[in-house]
Amino acid sequence: MKELHIISFNYPYPPSYGGIIDVYYKIKALSDLRIKIHLHCFIDQIPSMVDPEIKEITENVFFYRKKKNPLLYFSGIPFAAAIRDSEVLLKNLEKINAPILFEGLQTTHIVRLLKNKRHQLYLRHHNNETEYYKGLSLSEKNIFKKIIYKLESLKYIGYQKKLLKKFETVFCLSEKEYKEVEIYSGNAQLIHIFHGNQSVKQLDKKGNYFLFHGDLTTADNKRALNETIDLFKTLPQYKLVVASDRASEDIKRKISEVENISLTPIRTTEKLHSLLENAQGNILVSYQNSGTKVKLFNTLYNSRFVIINENITDDPVLTNLCLYGADMTEIRQHIITSAEKDYHDAENRKNILENTHSDKAKAEEIIKIIFKN
Repeated sequence: MKELHIISFNYPYPPSYGGIIDVYYKIKALSDLRIKIHLHCFIDQIPSMVDPEIKEITENVFFYRKKKNPLLYFSGIPFAAAIRDSEVLLKNLEKINAPILFEGLQTTHIVRLLKNKRHQLYLRHHNNETEYYKGLSLSEKNIFKKIIYKLESLKYIGYQKKLLKKFETVFCLSEKEYKEVEIYSGNAQLIHIFHGNQSVKQLDKKGNYFLFHGDLTTADNKRALNETIDLFKTLPQYKLVVASDRASEDIKRKISEVENISLTPIRTTEKLHSLLENAQGNILVSYQNSGTKVKLFNTLYNSRFVIINENITDDPVLTNLCLYGADMTEIRQHIITSAEKDYHDAENRKNILENTHSDKAKAEEIIKIIFKN
């Protein structure tokens, strides 16, 4: 049986936000194709148990606590990478001779110690981190965080260039990142997001509310939510449900002050799917140009109308399945018109998504590249 180390920037369960969705469903798809996965996770607190959903798709799970040293902000290495460093990880990698797939540049600080070429190294490139942190800096209102994000952006310029050529292949999520990596290091491969959906849901013609879901600790999502809250203040006739497991007290207060907006936790994949299935429309807004956002697939497979702005995807095929708004005025109009419409697009989505974006096909491509079969 073929074996693979995967080093994740976080524990990938539940797969309820951002790149963690890609990590979890990639592991699942590879496991389904009989790849033995040795999973390494950097986390804040080591859990007392491993979820059965992770146990059944992995051979081993190792945890490493992220470093807490604030002086690492002043390191020449990006902070997100500097805190994910472990001698124990190095020892665990050396025990099992298998290729290593790094999930995001923030997990790659240990590459400098892997000198004997015993392992073949691969990277899942989740973001152009320079652009990602630049976007966070622009969205952030807290002056301290704004400076920190700007410094991270600058650090990643050199860090990305130094590292990208060290990998056999860099698996990119989007056309944008694929072109950037291919020009620089010539080792890019386009593998779209793993999302866990197998078939497009057949839904009733009407849902009950509009849905905004995501990780509300990121500056981009907080800014998008604030814009969306302001929008629904002017649309009291429509209900907005905000779904997140990571809402600050400030966000909770803002939501509680608006009668037609409510907050609910996600916690499980089943809960997220239930929220999506009962939504009439979904609001997906971003101010960061970083390719296709993971949550777009969940909404297209499991819900009705999807209203987006330009930064949600750079794939014209996916854009055509959505209602596109160039600004919040256009998005507001899409909310009004879609609220009154019956949903009839399931067959069209099925024909496009199930033929071009299946997780199994993407996993087979990764296996073919890593194991050269």
